[in-house]
Amino acid sequence: MNATDTEMPPVRIVNKGRHPLPQYATPHSAGLDLRANLDASVVLAPGQRALIPTGLFLELPEGTEAQVRPRSGLALKHGVTVLNSPGTIDADYRGEVGVLLINHGQEAFTVNDGERVAQLVIARYMRAEWREAADLTSSARGAGGFGHTGTK
Repeated sequence: MNATDTEMPPVRIVNKGRHPLPQYATPHSAGLDLRANLDASVVLAPGQRALIPTGLFLELPEGTEAQVRPRSGLALKHGVTVLNSPGTIDADYRGEVGVLLINHGQEAFTVNDGERVAQLVIARYMRAEWREAADLTSSARGAGGFGHTGTK
């Protein structure tokens, strides 16, 4: 089965960490929780960033990617989020999954071993084939962007 079929093929995973494999929290969750795999806690001062290891290594099916996304609770309660959100893990990457966290909050935040630090969403994608053109077809929106529809 390939990534264009309706069923997602299995994802191979190696767990070199101390924690169980990522799990979906509810039957309709899109993301799996990623946990910090740390020998010692990491303290993020306001404005500081750090790459948090997970101990996980993936082999994704061709035509899929894994997206590392923030956890809403960390963002709301502490101002901690994933810096390059969403972070993309390509199907040919075989290194450890890391989570680049940044503290946008007002106080230091401590990341502890086993803490849920991000979500992982696996998605299919399409690759573009460029077709150069002298111009583009018109649309109702045109070139309007960056708030052109207003805020109210």
